[in-house]
Amino acid sequence: MKKREFSKKIIIFMTVFTVIITIYSLILMWKTNDTSPLAYLIPAVFAEYATSTAFYYWKARKENEIKLRRLYGEEAKQTFDNDTYNGGF
Repeated sequence: MKKREFSKKIIIFMTVFTVIITIYSLILMWKTNDTSPLAYLIPAVFAEYATSTAFYYWKARKENEIKLRRLYGEEAKQTFDNDTYNGGF
């Protein structure tokens, strides 16, 4: 079996963590009739999830650029260099 990349482990962990915290918060809010977790806990978890997702997609983009350069050679390198994204975005 192929070993998973560390970045995939991070994104899987963050997805599971976000779902667990969200479900736990919803159950707790339902039982206590207190919606204060919506103001603090939920946004914090989703901000962390957004950060890990952005990192994962940035890393995948860079890896794909390397793979395409190997596949197409110098022609792809010039295309990537000419299509620079503003600051990498």
